[in-house]
Amino acid sequence: MAIEAVIWDFGGVITSSPFEAFNRFERERGLPHNFVRTVNATNPDDNAWAKFERSEIDAANFDTLFADEAHALGQSVRGAEILALLSGDVRPGMVAALKACKAQFRVGCITNNVHTGKGAGMAATSEKAAQVAEVMSLFDAVIESSKVGVRKPDPRIYQMMCETLGVHPSACVYLDDLGINCKPAAGLGMQAIKVSGEAQALAALSAIVGLSF
Repeated sequence: MAIEAVIWDFGGVITSSPFEAFNRFERERGLPHNFVRTVNATNPDDNAWAKFERSEIDAANFDTLFADEAHALGQSVRGAEILALLSGDVRPGMVAALKACKAQFRVGCITNNVHTGKGAGMAATSEKAAQVAEVMSLFDAVIESSKVGVRKPDPRIYQMMCETLGVHPSACVYLDDLGINCKPAAGLGMQAIKVSGEAQALAALSAIVGLSF
């Protein structure tokens, strides 16, 4: 089936990965490498992070619950410290590709996020929030986990996007920096691109949609 829509994750795709900020934090604090990701990967469907992204708890509860989970793994880290690391930098090459795709296809954004920071990109500053808002305005549809109460990798959130855009999954390309989130998209029939870097992602997307970025 011909491509009709390109669907993007936000953090780690349109912006630099928060995992980079997590690793800097870990180095500065003397924590094990990828400790934050380890906390978030433990009991992934019902931990503090999952509950916060579904808006089942607020920031204060997340702060405490994350601290409890970190303590259970032998470290002292507050959830509030992690929330301060979520804002990435917008990748100009990705935004240019998004604009090129918008001229040819429907474009959507599915983001797991939380009610913190300044807007859907969880920006830490007003200046960065303005950049994020400008990018978000380019999408034909944006689905935020914190607003719909469903988060990736639940297949329902991908189906919601397809219904909103009026396309079949097999007519979609999906980009995400997490393989666990690409798997259900591919399972529905989308052509999934696991983003490990900007150049790699743009090359893969170009090969599928036939546009030069």
